[in-house]
Amino acid sequence: MYDNIIPLILQNTFHLKEGAIGVIMAADNVLAVFLLPVIGAFSDRVDTRLGKRMPFIVGGTAAAVVSMMLLPVSDRLMSLPMFIIALGVTLFAMGMYRSPAVALMPDLTPKPLRSKANAVINLMGAVGGVYSLILIKLLVGKGARPSYLWVFAGVAGLMVLSVILLLLTINEKRLAKKLAEEYPESAGVGGMSKTDALGGPSVRTAGAAEKADVAAHGVSGVSTDRGVKRSLAFILVSIFLWFTAYNAVTTAFSRYAVTVWGLEGGGYADCLMVATVAAIVSYIPIGMVSSRIGRKKTILGGVALMTGCYLMAALLPNYHPVIRAGFALIGVGWAAINVNSLPMVVEMSRDGDVGKYTGLYYTFSMTAQIATPILSGLLLQYVSYRALFPYAVVFSGAAFVTMLFVKHGDNKPVSKKSLIEHFDVED
Repeated sequence: MYDNIIPLILQNTFHLKEGAIGVIMAADNVLAVFLLPVIGAFSDRVDTRLGKRMPFIVGGTAAAVVSMMLLPVSDRLMSLPMFIIALGVTLFAMGMYRSPAVALMPDLTPKPLRSKANAVINLMGAVGGVYSLILIKLLVGKGARPSYLWVFAGVAGLMVLSVILLLLTINEKRLAKKLAEEYPESAGVGGMSKTDALGGPSVRTAGAAEKADVAAHGVSGVSTDRGVKRSLAFILVSIFLWFTAYNAVTTAFSRYAVTVWGLEGGGYADCLMVATVAAIVSYIPIGMVSSRIGRKKTILGGVALMTGCYLMAALLPNYHPVIRAGFALIGVGWAAINVNSLPMVVEMSRDGDVGKYTGLYYTFSMTAQIATPILSGLLLQYVSYRALFPYAVVFSGAAFVTMLFVKHGDNKPVSKKSLIEHFDVED
């Protein structure tokens, strides 16, 4: 909802330039780098009647719900100061619960079950994304300035319901004590482990807390082998490039669809919805393909698929239903990258350095997500909206080229123990 609606309000109600919109859209990732590790570490040390994580989850969600409902009100009142203040409070409030939410699962889950548990988290994150896109599709009216009140209310209602269910079903202190007694090897690890509870298919799911935590740690101690270092450098550059392309499209697509293709209401949500669903459906077959041909070839296939689809979108002068099929293929390509890229980076690590290499991965991916809304926004402002997909073609194509020079870290992954574990992806 944030990626799709906030830019439209900034553009159509407050008439901000694309460069300024890009800066605002990058703010949540900037905030994540600094805030999430601090909140996660703080929640490690507190002890309340509700537990360590639940006070942050309940309080942060309550604050986020109240402040986010002020956003559509600010839009209707056309009050930019009110909107910016409400947006800042919303981002800060969400930052309050994202790290503790990530930490809660490994806090209360035995190690043997964490892969399945994280797979469920990833699926639920994807369901949440589809839910918000359905709301946009059904509840956003036509016109230059439709009301977004009911979309925000629908998301806020789901957030409130989720926390109520959490409070009714999870007694954090009792379950943590039970875990410590029955699985002492799993107790006390928490959610900040670098390899146990990484996030799901969206950078704004709970997994962003883990990303910010590892990205904030040092990255010294990388392998001294020159060939491995060269491969590591090329795959990190590739990660930066394909995130630069993909995040530019997801952040600007709602404005592009309205401005260039003339889609009204929430019509643009269809494309994003099919991409999300296609990614979910493809995790299992991609895992099987990776186990046969290796991770590098699977990633190259995914990057090539996405580049071709960006090119097709760039060549379409007007909206055509075929673009939905193109976005479905983009979802498949993105899943192929997500399933395999972090494991390739980790394969190059030495014993004891997994966290440092994970930190490198998220440092490059988050840097791209901070830079690309600003860079692409300036391009849209000073060149043309039609520059969006050529921009994505250039960076995605460059990622394909740099990925060709990666000579280490590839292998054929071991088959998953169960189907659900195919959704335990590290993005």
